Amino acid sequence: MPDTQTIPGALDAPVVSLDSADMSFGPVHALRQATMTVAAGECVGLVGHNGAGKSTLANVINGRLSPTGGAVTHRYANIAMTNSENARNAGIRSVFQELSLCPNLTVLENLRIPYRNMSRRNWRRTAQQKVTDALDLVFPGHDIRPHATVGALTIAQRQMVEIAIAFADRDSEPSLVILDEPTSSLDATIAQQLLAHINRFCAAGGAVLFISHMMGEIFEVATRIIIMKNGQIVADQPARAFTRSSIVDAMGHVAPDHDEAVVDRASRPLGDEVIRAENGLSARKGEIVGLAGLAGHGQAEALAQIYFDHSPLWKTAKTPEVVFVAGDRSRDGVMPLWSILRNLSLTTLNEFSRRAMVDHGAEVGLVQSWKERIGIRTDNLRNPILSLSGGNQQKVLFARALASAAPIVLMDDPMRGVDVGTKKEVYQMLQDEAARGRSFLWYSTETDEILECDRVFVFRTGRVAAELIGEEITEENILRASFEMQEAAK
Repeated sequence: MPDTQTIPGALDAPVVSLDSADMSFGPVHALRQATMTVAAGECVGLVGHNGAGKSTLANVINGRLSPTGGAVTHRYANIAMTNSENARNAGIRSVFQELSLCPNLTVLENLRIPYRNMSRRNWRRTAQQKVTDALDLVFPGHDIRPHATVGALTIAQRQMVEIAIAFADRDSEPSLVILDEPTSSLDATIAQQLLAHINRFCAAGGAVLFISHMMGEIFEVATRIIIMKNGQIVADQPARAFTRSSIVDAMGHVAPDHDEAVVDRASRPLGDEVIRAENGLSARKGEIVGLAGLAGHGQAEALAQIYFDHSPLWKTAKTPEVVFVAGDRSRDGVMPLWSILRNLSLTTLNEFSRRAMVDHGAEVGLVQSWKERIGIRTDNLRNPILSLSGGNQQKVLFARALASAAPIVLMDDPMRGVDVGTKKEVYQMLQDEAARGRSFLWYSTETDEILECDRVFVFRTGRVAAELIGEEITEENILRASFEMQEAAK
């Protein structure tokens, strides 16, 4: 773990400091009396449940929001400038869960947008070199082309591009990079490259605000950990002062470690085969099947193909055969102009309809029960879906799928950005639903989630490289299968 006492520049004036900062949106207090600093050389881990105020705090720091109370002070601040201008002058950059790249532009063109002072002469050549250098620095061995259209990239590649642009040398060098769940769609190997770069960046005098629900990642890079709950900072101490259990306790929800959780697969009988794909992927009734391997190697495409193969082409089925939980919620999941209620009830409207009329009472009752069951943080289900934090939006998508009567649930990395307490509750929901005969095909970039499965198919270059069952499902076996086919192809 990095030590701020030995990092050059760690004792300099703070890059940013907050003094009793408040942020209210009407009657909603998203941030309360937040006092903190981030100094050069620090990697500050920021943790808390979904809706705890982490993104609001980050937006106050990066200038997107101006606090409604208290003060925020950036290095080199000018009182005549706005909060956003001072944040930009201080070298603060952000990468959020909801990626902000323009999908219709190329990778190098997306770098050009925040590069305000780039010369117009031969700017494409300059942008290509800058983005290539940044990608090579953070993710060595990547295969992302600067002229590739962002919309054609996988979600993992898009996340890599946005992270690289944040660390890129542009008008000035970055002093503080805010990373909000940056590894949520990255596989373990690529995530490790990012963590290594964070350590190098901070050792060279940079600073990082690292928001993550992945405890192992927090402890690997953080010199200090801040814990938030209900919009307040409830703990701020050196990372060495915390354990995983003490963090979860401070967050206000005690969740068992994976080793403590008992997955009783033996007592859950499996039925006949309900899915059989051309690539060998299969699932039985009541089975939880995992799709593993390096990100971008055909897992999402395999799920999509199964969904299309088992869905009607023209008319929604009264009882659908399959239902899909999207990992890329902004592109494939939420209906951004709709309410929370409408987003959650979307797959169940047929169940509440009589002669094309929806029984709104039954609809509200079902949505309210799932709101409480999965812990969606809102005081009004008719609020816009975008009023929720990213993790709570993901909960809505997950509840939408489980609320349906579909016997087969396809999940494309469904718990990106969901807090650790909710994850444990969801794991138990999956076991309960499987015990009732429901089948799950679950692609995940997180090994802990794959370990919850009955059977695992490891993908490599679009094909199934290995099938693991029961005790064969270990991190070592998954990694070996992920790389063996790659070595054989050389």
